[in-house]
Amino acid sequence: MRKIILVFTAFLAVVANAQKISLDDVMWYRYSEKTIYGMRPYMDGESFTQISDDRSKIERYSYATGQLVETLFDRNSARGERIPGFGNYIISPNGKTILIETNRKAIYRRSCTAEYYIYDTRNNMLSKLSTGGPQECPKYSPDGNVIGFVRNNNIFLVKLLFNNAESQITKDGEYNKVINGKPDWVYEEEFEFNQAFDFSADSEMLAWIRFDESKVNTFSFPVYAGEAPRNQQYSLYPGEYTFKYPKAGERNSDVSVHTYDIKSRVERKMELPIDSDGYVVRIQFTGDKDKLAILTQNRHQDRLDIYMANPRSTVCQLILRDTPKYFVETNVYKNIDFSRDKFVLMSERDGYNHLYLYTINGTLVKQLTHGEKVITDYYGSDESGTTFYYASTEGNPLEKYICKVDMKGKETVITRNKGTNTAHFSKGCKYFVNEFSDINTPKITAVYNNTGKQLRVLEDNKELKEALANADWAQPEIFSFTTSEGVELNGWMLKPTTFNPSNKYPVLMYQYSGPGAQEVSNSFNNGFFGNLSWEQRLVQKGYIVVCVDGRGTGGRGAEFQKCTYMTMGDKESKDQVEVALYLGQQPYVDKERIAIWGWSFGGFNTLMSMCEGRNVFCCGVAVAPVTDWRFYDSVYTERYMRTPQENPTGYDISPLHRYQKLHGKLLLCHGMADDNVHFQNSAELIEKFVQQGTQFEMQFYTNRNHGISGGNTRKHLFTRIEEFLDKNML
Repeated sequence: MRKIILVFTAFLAVVANAQKISLDDVMWYRYSEKTIYGMRPYMDGESFTQISDDRSKIERYSYATGQLVETLFDRNSARGERIPGFGNYIISPNGKTILIETNRKAIYRRSCTAEYYIYDTRNNMLSKLSTGGPQECPKYSPDGNVIGFVRNNNIFLVKLLFNNAESQITKDGEYNKVINGKPDWVYEEEFEFNQAFDFSADSEMLAWIRFDESKVNTFSFPVYAGEAPRNQQYSLYPGEYTFKYPKAGERNSDVSVHTYDIKSRVERKMELPIDSDGYVVRIQFTGDKDKLAILTQNRHQDRLDIYMANPRSTVCQLILRDTPKYFVETNVYKNIDFSRDKFVLMSERDGYNHLYLYTINGTLVKQLTHGEKVITDYYGSDESGTTFYYASTEGNPLEKYICKVDMKGKETVITRNKGTNTAHFSKGCKYFVNEFSDINTPKITAVYNNTGKQLRVLEDNKELKEALANADWAQPEIFSFTTSEGVELNGWMLKPTTFNPSNKYPVLMYQYSGPGAQEVSNSFNNGFFGNLSWEQRLVQKGYIVVCVDGRGTGGRGAEFQKCTYMTMGDKESKDQVEVALYLGQQPYVDKERIAIWGWSFGGFNTLMSMCEGRNVFCCGVAVAPVTDWRFYDSVYTERYMRTPQENPTGYDISPLHRYQKLHGKLLLCHGMADDNVHFQNSAELIEKFVQQGTQFEMQFYTNRNHGISGGNTRKHLFTRIEEFLDKNML
C-alpha cells in the first residue's frame, strides 16, 4: 500500500508540474503538427518540390533517395524584381518558368487577388506577370508558353514567347453583373472551386464559364471603421458591402460556356442544352484537343450530366448521366480527370461511394471498387492506366487507408497504419507522400512507393510529441453507443488526466453535424482547432469534452448520410440530445451540467438541440448559426432540402420555428460582416427571443466574416465563450 501511495503521489507531482495550456497557446497553434510546406509533385514523376523552412526557396527533392536535386528558386539571389516573400507558386508544364505569388489578399473562402511574378529558371530573372493591377487564379497553358488570369471579372492572356505581351480576351466583365473565368459567390462556396477556365491540350484554345449574375438578388451589410484593419473612410458614416447572393428558392446566375481561338481570336458559345436553372460545375479539356468536358447538374442536384463539346463547332454531346438516389456529392467532380483516354467517376449508385471506369466517350468499362466502404479520394492511375489509386474507409468510418485496384478487380490496401492516411501521389503514381496520424499520434509524413514500402520519413513531429508529454495532455478515447432509436453513433471523449470516476464532472459537447461532415476520426485532427488544444485547456479546468457524429455525417454510406434529406436539423438534433442522455447516465457525469456548442451548421444544431423539447442542456454556445434555411444560399440548401416552395414543412424545422422551446442559458455569437451565414440569421432570432421575453447573452463582432478572426478577435471570442461556460458550469 505504501508503494502505491508513493507512486500516486509522484504522479500527482508530475501532473502539477506539467505545462498548462494557455489561450495564447491555442490561438497561436503552438501544439499543431508540422507539415511539408508547399509540396507539389514534379513533372518528371521522380521528384517533388517544396518551399524551404525559411520560406525563401523552392527546392526539388528525389522521392527515391530523399536528396535535394536542385534549388528551383531563391528569392535572395534572383535577378530583376525584388520581393519580400512569397506564399505560393505554380511551375510551368515545361519547367522553364515559375509563377511566384506575393501580396495575397483574400476575397471569399477560396478566392484571392495577388501580385504574381514570372521567374525564368534559365536566366534567374524575376519579372512582373502584369502591371495592370493584381491578378486572380492564374493558369499555364499545357505548353507553358501562355498564362491566363482573371482581373476585374475579365480574362487576360500573357504570351511568354512574345515578350510577355498581355491581351484582354473578354470585355463584358463587371462587378455584380458578369463574371468570366472564375465562379460567382455561391459556385465558389458550394461547388468548391475558384478557377473557371482551361486551355486545350494543344494550347491553341481557351474555354471558360461565363456567369451572368445581373438578375441575382443582392445582399448588403454595413462596414464600419473598426480596427485591425481600420477603415478610416468610414469613421463617421458607415459604408456598405453589396454582393450577389442567391438564397434558397431564388434566382441563380445564368451560366454559359465559351471558347476562344488564341490564334484567330474567334470567340464561340457552346450549344449546351443545360436546364434554364441548371449548373455548370466544372469544365476541363481532355487529352483530345477537340473535346472539352462540361459537367452540369440540374437544380435539384440529383443528376450529373457529362458533355463532350467541340470547342470550334460548339456541338455538345451527352456522354454520361449519373442519377444517384438523393443528390450528387461535390467530391464527384473534385476527383475527376479527363486528360487520358479513360476517366474514373465516383458514384453512390449502389449505396456506397465507389469508382467506375469509363472510356472518354462515356462507355462504362467496369466498376473498379466494391463493398460496404466509402471511397473518399481518387488519386489517379499508373502510366499504363491499369492500376488505380484511391483512399478508402475500408468499412471503418473513423479511418482512412490508401489503396489500389487493378483491372482484374484486385483491391489492395497499401498503407497498413491503423488510423487516417492522406496521400499526395507523384505523376504516374510511382511514389506518394503519405500523411498518417491516429487519435494520439501527431502526423507522420513519409515517402512510400506504390507497393506500400516506406522509403523515408520526412517529418515525424518529434518536437510536438515531446511538447505534448510535458503539457498535461489528456489521451482522447473513441467510444460508441446506441440511441433509443437503435442508431449506433461514434464519438470521442476527453477526460482530465486527474480523472476520478467517483467524481461528477461537467460535460461540454462539441459538434458540427452538417451533411457528410465528420468530427470524429481516428486521427490527430480532432476538435475545433484540429489538434484538441482548446479542448485540452478545458479538461485542465475540470471539464469532460465529448464529440459525437450523429445521423447525416459521413463515412457510413449514402443511407446513413442522407437520411436527413428534406428535414435538415430534425435527426441531427435528436441525436445530440441522445448523446446528452447517454452521458447523463454515466456515474462520473453531472447530468445537470451538460452543455453544447458549435459553429455554423454546428451553431444551427446547437440551437436545434436546445430547442428539441427534451431539456438536457444547462447552457449552449451558438456561433454564426443558420436560424432559418430560407436565409441560406441556394446551392447548399437545395442540395439537401430542395426549394422552400417545394418543401415548406422541411424549412420550418429551424430555430426560428422552435425558439419557444429553448431550454438552458444561451450565448449567441456572430460576425456582422459574415458573407456566408449572414448576421440576418442571428438578428431575426434575437427579435423572436426579445418579443417572447427570453433572456440570453450575445457577442457580435464588427466587420468580421464567418471565421470571426483578425487582430485580437478570435482570442476575444474564445475568452467570452470560456467565461460563459465557466459561469454556468463550474
